[in-house]
Amino acid sequence: MKSSIIDSIKSLPPLSKTIMDINKVYADEEASIHEMAQVVEHDPMIIANLLKAANSPLYGFAKEINNSAQAVSLFGMSMTRSIALSNAVRKLLTVDMQPYGVTSERFAEISELQATLMRNWYKQIDKKKADRLYLATFLQETGKILIASDIIQDDETISFYSEVELTNNIAQVEISYTDVTSAEVTALVFEHWNFEDDFINMIKYSDNPKKAPQEIREYATALNIVKTIIPINKPLSEVAINIGLKKALDAGYNHELLEDAIDDILDELEK
Repeated sequence: MKSSIIDSIKSLPPLSKTIMDINKVYADEEASIHEMAQVVEHDPMIIANLLKAANSPLYGFAKEINNSAQAVSLFGMSMTRSIALSNAVRKLLTVDMQPYGVTSERFAEISELQATLMRNWYKQIDKKKADRLYLATFLQETGKILIASDIIQDDETISFYSEVELTNNIAQVEISYTDVTSAEVTALVFEHWNFEDDFINMIKYSDNPKKAPQEIREYATALNIVKTIIPINKPLSEVAINIGLKKALDAGYNHELLEDAIDDILDELEK
């Protein structure tokens, strides 16, 4: 890994007190939705992001959501934490995704699409695993922010983007330029922020699930499948979907459940 990326990770500031409080409430098995809503109310930016997500067609809520307590109640603990964390992470990092050929807004949308697909797919398999995977999916592409910054500093944006635009394996392009994948960078970012080991490792091995420790291999495999179907350069393209479905089949999943989840997202995006 390039020393410049390592230095960028080491210099990251800590997460905000509100985010730490959200993590504390989430970790407390006796905590209530009301307590989570009270913590969220201290941060206007988190409120704004929750309301934006709640009123997105991806979540399909029947009526307009206009206050944070209502949004937290509808989302629940896990999704509220995921949305708050994902936006806090991007706020702490300088987001210029030009090397990947997308705007910062589109990058956020793709992360949300990935998380939505994971939720819709995995809740049919195992609700507890779906909750664990939702946050990891939302945040698994974080490392791309630091890689993009490094590519820009090295004045390699045009050549990097020309390769990303055409590839079906973005991780290989990242390795060729930085000696590391964005998944590995993401894992180091959350290690820097003292996240739990299982969360870090499921992301770390998501580009190569077969090398993952047995206890997190299923999670790493699921993350790999979802980002294959919704890559940053060709989200939900026919080729990406077919490659992802093939990976799911090879991994022993009921690919019809995944197909249904993909169809649901495509239907929402067409509305």
